[in-house]
Amino acid sequence: FSLLSAVYYSPYFRFDPFFTPFIPEQENPLMNKSNDIVSVVMGSDSDYPVMEEAVKILDAFSIANEVFLTSAHRSPTRTSDFARKAAQRNVKAIIVGAGAAAHLAGVIASQTPLPVIGVPIDATALHGLDALLSTVQMPGGVPVATMAVGKAGAKNAALLAVRILSLNDEVLRQRLLTYIDTMSQEVEKRQEDLLQKIRA
Repeated sequence: FSLLSAVYYSPYFRFDPFFTPFIPEQENPLMNKSNDIVSVVMGSDSDYPVMEEAVKILDAFSIANEVFLTSAHRSPTRTSDFARKAAQRNVKAIIVGAGAAAHLAGVIASQTPLPVIGVPIDATALHGLDALLSTVQMPGGVPVATMAVGKAGAKNAALLAVRILSLNDEVLRQRLLTYIDTMSQEVEKRQEDLLQKIRA
């Protein structure tokens, strides 16, 4: 598929009135009971290898999600239209990845009451520092929760969205607690593996 076609629909995506969606033949039985959607927005299709990490996490938690391509500079009307209508479509959080003069997250945050989570992307000779500063240095009154540069940031952006949604979803909250517990167990396992290597 091409991201330039506008939107990629996850297998966990539900119908929304703003776009013409792909409706899966069978609904995932693990889908949250709500129709809550998390939007994953990016400024360029070249950002997808990074932002895919967010999609993977959302899919793992069976959260309906969409990928939307728009530019704060090259398609300002499209960006504004998306931001202003997102809440009407039951979007609950917006994850935004952009590189260079990364104004996309801030522009979207200025036009929606929804939580916006920014992911700076390494896209220039400055290795993401430009995008980090552009995303994090927002004026008072226009909050953007800024993550780390790159794939770790995209992953954490999705996990922050999960935490936001889990405040009103007990099933999702339990999945999140299981995820956190599994990470802890993995650290303990690596400790055991490390000791075995040292003793060998």
